[in-house]
Amino acid sequence: MAKPDLLQICPFAAPVEAALAEDFTCHRYFEADDKEALLAKLAPTTRFVATGGHHGASREMIAALPNLEIVSSFGVGYDAVDVAAAKEHGVSVTNTPDVLNDCVAETTLALMLALCHRVPQADAYVRAGRWETDGTFGLTDELTGTRVGILGLGRIGKTIAKLCQAFNMEVVYHGRHRQEHQPYPYYADLAEMAKAVDWLVVIAPGTEETRGIVSRKVMEALGPKGKLVNMGRGTLVDETALIELLESGALGGAALDVFEKEPHVPERLRALQNVVLLPHQGSATHKTRAAMGQMVVRNLKAHLRGEPLISPVV
Repeated sequence: MAKPDLLQICPFAAPVEAALAEDFTCHRYFEADDKEALLAKLAPTTRFVATGGHHGASREMIAALPNLEIVSSFGVGYDAVDVAAAKEHGVSVTNTPDVLNDCVAETTLALMLALCHRVPQADAYVRAGRWETDGTFGLTDELTGTRVGILGLGRIGKTIAKLCQAFNMEVVYHGRHRQEHQPYPYYADLAEMAKAVDWLVVIAPGTEETRGIVSRKVMEALGPKGKLVNMGRGTLVDETALIELLESGALGGAALDVFEKEPHVPERLRALQNVVLLPHQGSATHKTRAAMGQMVVRNLKAHLRGEPLISPVV
């Protein structure tokens, strides 16, 4: 019996592609010279799409595949998938939550430690021979005894909170509503929380509702000693205001894993010494990416077999 057609939007690691090939005939959209022709060819038969969190599936793509039943997305964020279109066409959407909680939280703390202890700058200082010629590097900040405000106390946010407590930090949070049975103080107003904390960690999803939620007002409230960490989406932060406040000293520092127009990072931001920058590496470990890939496959195979989806979002 012929294997069902699957449209593969982006490349995956070899073990994931091998696992997909066990049950599906995979058509590599990202390699097609004429993508519209490929969609037209696959329209009558394709029920399955495998995609990445950055590549997603547009309204046009969903509409072009009238028999589509499921979009399985690699990543916890699924904002690149047109969820409204999926709902309209009766298409299920899945993501890969939970398996990356620890890794993203660990990366968050790595960024915070790097920023407050100025790890990149100290490393460059030693490599340049300046320890020998100019003497000691100087004093830095530390996490112990500070207060962190978490914007988005979801699965990853809760894991970050626990790690922050291990560093003897006080945790508070802001979200759309207070979460019952959480031990952390809740702030209904984000700017008020920013005014009350030393660190603001952003780990909310990227939606139209959250676009620009970390505004100039919020960052000004965080202040010249405050530090911003963005692990969510670049669109949550007013990047122009962020750069201006960092340059002027009105904001103390920033540690960023995500940016507004990735992979473009503004030159003014790259030139600053009070920032630490990562190329969207929050979940980028061998272990975690393997687990994410397995979940993409498991969702697709569950649907193929008529079993409940592992991690449905639609």
